[in-house]
Amino acid sequence: MTRIRVKGFKIFDDRHGKPRCYHRATGHKIDLEKTPLGSAEFFAECARIAAIAEARKAQAPKPGTLGGLVNAYFQTEHFGNLADATKRDYRKCADFLHPIRDTPVSAITTPLMSGIHDKAAGKIGWRRANMVRTFLSQVFRYAIPKGLIDRDYAAGVIPKPRPKDRPYANRPWTVEERAVVLDRAAPHVRAVIALIMNSGLDPSDALKLRRDEIADGVMWASHSRVGNPSPVPIGPTLKAELARAPKHDAITILATSTGKPWTYNGFSTVWHRFKKKLEAEGVVQPGLTLKGLRHTVATTLREAGLEERQIADLLGQKTPSMARHYSRSANLADRNRLTMETLEKENERRSRVVKPFKKTVKP
Repeated sequence: MTRIRVKGFKIFDDRHGKPRCYHRATGHKIDLEKTPLGSAEFFAECARIAAIAEARKAQAPKPGTLGGLVNAYFQTEHFGNLADATKRDYRKCADFLHPIRDTPVSAITTPLMSGIHDKAAGKIGWRRANMVRTFLSQVFRYAIPKGLIDRDYAAGVIPKPRPKDRPYANRPWTVEERAVVLDRAAPHVRAVIALIMNSGLDPSDALKLRRDEIADGVMWASHSRVGNPSPVPIGPTLKAELARAPKHDAITILATSTGKPWTYNGFSTVWHRFKKKLEAEGVVQPGLTLKGLRHTVATTLREAGLEERQIADLLGQKTPSMARHYSRSANLADRNRLTMETLEKENERRSRVVKPFKKTVKP
């Protein structure tokens, strides 16, 4: 019997004597029941798989190019250990740089990086442009020890400043706004807002917080950006809010009205509709965001006289210079407990002196 051969494909009989076939380079298997060996359909399928493989090969980053450096960085342990949110942002940066991926390493200079930075600012905004700059700096940093490039050409590029006429995206909430939102929110929505308001957690981290991440009155919340858990003590106000929240059997602390874990997009939709209704009534001002509650906590503590390091410890933040790694340290938990006590006292003081919110009357 003549054995059929196709370049790039392995055709053989398995241990049961049944014929098998797969593409050597990609490992793509051919279903010989749908496309019998030797049939016109079989050869057409082989041609299709080979064409796809060649197309992908042509798209792969070439050694000695910017795309090659990016691809090498994505294989590093540093990138693998980043938080998922940071990985997604860096992938988006790589997508933006895709049209110039074949730029030779020998052509990479600081002026070229500056031009890319300027173009990015015009197309995707100043904030994203600065992220592209940061991403490139990381790529170069990890390529230097491997001898792939001789220096970090993005280091000399000056970050884009925030436009002066642009309002802050996540302004702090006023005491009046906090009171009216809690008063008007549905119970399952109020629980989410109260947790963020009394902990400083990022909204996405608060929604993912599980029951098993609370022990001895402390929430060990994993931060989406930092990755490591940070101890956030549960103060009396938050404890009371969680006690009044609707009961449910979800694995997470917070849940929807049907008792299922929230998704970030799901809560964002509910929050947006609720906020727009309050804005239309004139009881809150425009610009109210969930992340703004995190800024509210930081602002309140700063105005109460706490040091930036204390606030950063509570919010799970770290700076590049310090490169701090958070762990379940009893000392850190004790310090954060004192920080939370300050937040409790300051919020209570402010709520006593606040004047009733006056509804805005539209002309």
